[in-house]
Amino acid sequence: MFFGGLGIFLFGIKFMGDGLQKVAGDRLRDILDKFTSNPVMGVIAGIIVTVALQTSTGTTVLTIGLVNAGFMTLKQAIGVIMGANIGTTVTAFIIGFKIQAYALPIIAVGTFFIFFIKNKKAQNYGQVIFGFGALFYGLSLMGDAMKPLRTLQAFMDLTVSMSDNPILGVVIGTVFTMIVQSSSASIGLLQTLYDQGAMDLWAALPVLFGDNIGTTITAVLASLGASIAARRAALTHVIFNLIGTVIILIILTPYTHFIAYIGQALELNRPMQIAFAHGIFNFANVLIQLPFVAVLALIVTKIIPGKDSAIEYKAQHLDPLFIQQSPVIALGQAKKEVIRMSEFAEQGLIEASQYAKNNQKKHAELTVQFEDAINNLDRKITDYLILISAKSLSAADSELHSMLMDTVRDIERVGDHMENIVELIDYKITNKVTISDKAMSDLDEMFNLTISTLQQAIKSLENNDIIEARSVLLKEEKIDKMERQLRKNHILRINEGNCTGSAGIVFVDIVSNLERIGDHAVNIAEAVIGEENL
Repeated sequence: MFFGGLGIFLFGIKFMGDGLQKVAGDRLRDILDKFTSNPVMGVIAGIIVTVALQTSTGTTVLTIGLVNAGFMTLKQAIGVIMGANIGTTVTAFIIGFKIQAYALPIIAVGTFFIFFIKNKKAQNYGQVIFGFGALFYGLSLMGDAMKPLRTLQAFMDLTVSMSDNPILGVVIGTVFTMIVQSSSASIGLLQTLYDQGAMDLWAALPVLFGDNIGTTITAVLASLGASIAARRAALTHVIFNLIGTVIILIILTPYTHFIAYIGQALELNRPMQIAFAHGIFNFANVLIQLPFVAVLALIVTKIIPGKDSAIEYKAQHLDPLFIQQSPVIALGQAKKEVIRMSEFAEQGLIEASQYAKNNQKKHAELTVQFEDAINNLDRKITDYLILISAKSLSAADSELHSMLMDTVRDIERVGDHMENIVELIDYKITNKVTISDKAMSDLDEMFNLTISTLQQAIKSLENNDIIEARSVLLKEEKIDKMERQLRKNHILRINEGNCTGSAGIVFVDIVSNLERIGDHAVNIAEAVIGEENL
């Protein structure tokens, strides 16, 4: 019953968080992206997103993803992580209201919204309501399953030991939260046990602080294999919670008396006492450590040394002030950003070619990150160029404007094709498809030619070099001829029994994607030639 209840509780938390995320749309990521200019704003953003996701772990993992992608600096991430620690206390307060008796009716209401109302938004709200009910139903089952513990001598001895030795309680809370991967679940269980009288406040609070340490494990796991900056963000989460726990253990006796006093003064039920203990602790921990964000960043930088290699997703040259002051300068800035975007495409294609050679996952992940960066810049540059188009432009500037709009679209398509190549290699690896050495040699040759063509197209765009641009046209003819030749070679290999049908599909599709990248390189070069001939 306990494990079934835990499963329903965890499902409820996840389902409710997913529903809230659907209701919020992309706004949660935007909040983290836009409102983290300083640590205080980061804390507020962390609180908002964690309340919406109903999991501090989810917020921290999302933050690590944004740091890994270059959307957020380490100092910004520290603020968000601190805010997530405050936001996660909301679940404990919700549990403190003790509405387990209404869990099944709440689930029924959520089910009605999901299955009987066709409006998508209403279904999302139904998902939130269903998850909310499932959370309480799972908690109720866990509570019923744990009732026999009150009469179990071994458990009674353990709670006495935890009262006498707070470190033991911290260790138990840490280990249990690491196992279930959810501080909300372990704190909910703690509230239930305390409510049943299975342990006193002196035993419960150290376990509560251990839960805060245990919840960091998921963030640590999410950072494995990520960038240096992402690993630093995960380590910050661990250090932040460890420091808070050490501070609170030093003042544990007066803090326990303080929580007992608040419980009596406000006539709080026992689960709400734990919620207050959790909320006050995390809020105070943030207030104490917030002024030392720079110090925390320095500590983790020393512990995890190395150069940060995160991709800088954010646009670097698109200042809206230029549009008002001088549309011509704004166009020049837009062109700089387009060149940055095209360099991402070049680097992404190189990573995709490396993935095809050695099947190392890090190359696939980098390709996807470059593609994400391209998509982000596609939106930003296009919006910027649309704002410029509202201004009065000369004929030459209008031509440059159109050329940049077209080039952005071409680069975005290059990003799509390199992602397609990664997906094809994923398919090859997953399905144990073997491509012959000769076919791999042919692919390598076409990759090199395509990369060289794209690099030359970018160079022609950057320098307005018509000679380079014309050279791109010649290279693209070679790519077309190579594609036709490689297809013929592939058919010969199949006829000779040197290649399987599934390997052929992967091979031909990769070749086709490379040929299309060559076409987009030509489009860029032709735009340069057109502008040069004005």
